[in-house]
Amino acid sequence: MGTKNKESKKLSKKSSGVEENTDEMMSKSSSEQNVGGHAEQLKRLQEKDPEFYQFLQEHDKDLLDFDDEDTDDDDETEMDGEEIEDDEADTEQLVHADGNEVKSSTNVITTAMVDAWCSSIHENRSSGAIRSLMRAFRTACHYGDDTGEDAKSKWSTMSSSVFNKIMLFVLKEMDGILRGLLKLPTSGGKKEMIKDMSKTKRWKSNNHLVKSYLGNALHVLNQMTDTEMISFTLQRLRFSSVFLAAFPVLLRKYIKVLLHFWGTGGGALPVVSFLFLRDLCIQLGSDCIDECFRGMYKAYLLNCQFMNASKLQHIQFLGNCFVELLRVDLPNAYQHAFVFIRQLAMILRDAQSSTKTKKSSQKANQSSKEAHNSKGKESFLKVYQWKYIHCLELWSAAICAYSSEPEFRPLAYPLTQIISGAARLVPTARYFPLRLRCIKMLNRIAASTNSFVPVSPLLLDMLEIKELHRPPTGGVGKAIDFRTVLRVSKLTLKTRAFQEACVFSVVEELAEHLAQWSYSVGFFELSSVPVVRLRNFCKSTNVDRFRREIKQIIREIEANSEYTNKKRMTVSFLPNDPAAASFLEDDKNAGVSPLSKYVASLRQRAQQRSDSLKESSILVGQDSSAFGSKITESDEDDDGEDSKGDAVFSSSWLPAGTRKDEESTEEKQQKKKRRKDQQDETAFDEDIVEDFILSSDDDEGSLSEAPSDEEASIKQKPSKAPSKKKGKTHRRKNKKRKKSNQVAYAV
Repeated sequence: MGTKNKESKKLSKKSSGVEENTDEMMSKSSSEQNVGGHAEQLKRLQEKDPEFYQFLQEHDKDLLDFDDEDTDDDDETEMDGEEIEDDEADTEQLVHADGNEVKSSTNVITTAMVDAWCSSIHENRSSGAIRSLMRAFRTACHYGDDTGEDAKSKWSTMSSSVFNKIMLFVLKEMDGILRGLLKLPTSGGKKEMIKDMSKTKRWKSNNHLVKSYLGNALHVLNQMTDTEMISFTLQRLRFSSVFLAAFPVLLRKYIKVLLHFWGTGGGALPVVSFLFLRDLCIQLGSDCIDECFRGMYKAYLLNCQFMNASKLQHIQFLGNCFVELLRVDLPNAYQHAFVFIRQLAMILRDAQSSTKTKKSSQKANQSSKEAHNSKGKESFLKVYQWKYIHCLELWSAAICAYSSEPEFRPLAYPLTQIISGAARLVPTARYFPLRLRCIKMLNRIAASTNSFVPVSPLLLDMLEIKELHRPPTGGVGKAIDFRTVLRVSKLTLKTRAFQEACVFSVVEELAEHLAQWSYSVGFFELSSVPVVRLRNFCKSTNVDRFRREIKQIIREIEANSEYTNKKRMTVSFLPNDPAAASFLEDDKNAGVSPLSKYVASLRQRAQQRSDSLKESSILVGQDSSAFGSKITESDEDDDGEDSKGDAVFSSSWLPAGTRKDEESTEEKQQKKKRRKDQQDETAFDEDIVEDFILSSDDDEGSLSEAPSDEEASIKQKPSKAPSKKKGKTHRRKNKKRKKSNQVAYAV
């Protein structure tokens, strides 16, 4: 029985082998029969329906040009896997210069293997070497992951030098390699090009390489922490951004990562991320532009929750980037702008309604009063916060930038109404910095759209507060930077610095407003009411420096009125004539009016005041000021990018892993010393603060308040930590003083 079973097994094996051979022969013959059968069918179609055959010749020649070459292409794609295996087998046995063969372990990637792949790619564009390199690139990007080793991957370990070599070669060369395989232009492209390419066999045989390159690069981006490495990687991936049109899931992930780097990155990283996003919007269009608009707006809001001197320029940079991105698709940007401005209007409407109900409920019970007060406070704080004000500034900057475009010009009127309502919501002296910001926005919109905005009532109401008509009981006070505050404290209201800042700001913004219409035919009528109110303030105030400032602007306004009146005496057209718009147009371009010259001097004074405030704040724009210089150098010179990439990836960093080459103790001690020296230098610089120099006052009372020149010239030295001996002596002295005080009290 046993011998019979063995013989039956042998016969079954032989029969199975015969069946496999016959299947292969049948598949080959069937493919040949399919080719011939298809050609015969086309001949029959031409005989039976010549009109339809002619239609196919005109519109779809590829279908009729069916040939045996197509089957050869399929055979080539099937042989790629065998070529990869042959190349990998060849790289396992490496030859040194002395001729000795060395067998490398199957799970270790060596520099010789990488060099062999790179040389074969440069010489003959070997598809097997490309695929082997992409597998090594995947291993490098996923090195050290907690998910465990990939069962399909042959390699699992590598050194830091091999990792750097793989990353540099793939990031620099893979875009050109993929474009060469797909026969695409060397740079640029649109999504239509990728959609047309997706129907070809070249794309079907190589799309997995594109997806592997973009997906693994995205994975390693999430593992990196060094901004220079991330910036270099994004700069190289930016050239392949058009390929993301074929992978919507990867596209959304890339947009999410880029928005994060744009909003939170340092150095040149925000600029590189923004340029990547801008290229995606230009090349892919509607596939990602809506998501980029909303994502950048949300990232901008997250950065605007808090405000200080160090974030001032960074927030301005983010706003400029957002305004620049709107230029890509203005009709679509108008839809988003309309929705976001409407949200701001609804928030303001709720705040105004709550303040009205608060006033109407003053006669009610105390409990209802408290409830209305809490609701009203919450509602108006939604308006009087940095997030809301920065949104107003963002959209005012967008309207100023695209005021000549028909899409954005209709948004100017509703935005000015929102800004005016926000400025009047809580008309108290503590929120004067916020009101001044709103007035500056209104002046910019009026200048860019060449439309009249009633700004003078908002400014002249500020001169009627009680604090400006009282002597400064709070002393000189610190210099106030209105760019970084929305509300001041009650003690600050009584200081001389706050009073001067308010009066000077009112004069500057009022002059800016009137200078826009200093060449108008109706300037005399426009300036009559502001002149009357300025004279009333000049009579009511007791501060000579305020009187001098107000009298100066009154003289300039009157001189400008005489200038326009003389010019319009020779005019024959009526006020409603369209020719009135071109009145004094040449003089306006030359800027020869008295008020224009006065505004130029006021701008210089405001610039000097802002410069003095920047000098007293050490942290202003340290990171954001370096954005432009770094990105321009990297964009202008590609060789600089390559050398920078070599320097960036020369470290021993590996993703999700620890450094194998540990630093020596001497290097660690040197780093600690450098950090201590930097901390000492920054501490010394922070102690030295330049005082903001206020204008002199002729009053005797004000002279007593102003600091002397000797006190102003003295700078505080960095305080050193007291030693233990000094601490003991201070304690003994304090005990002696307490005893002496007790004795004196008893006597």
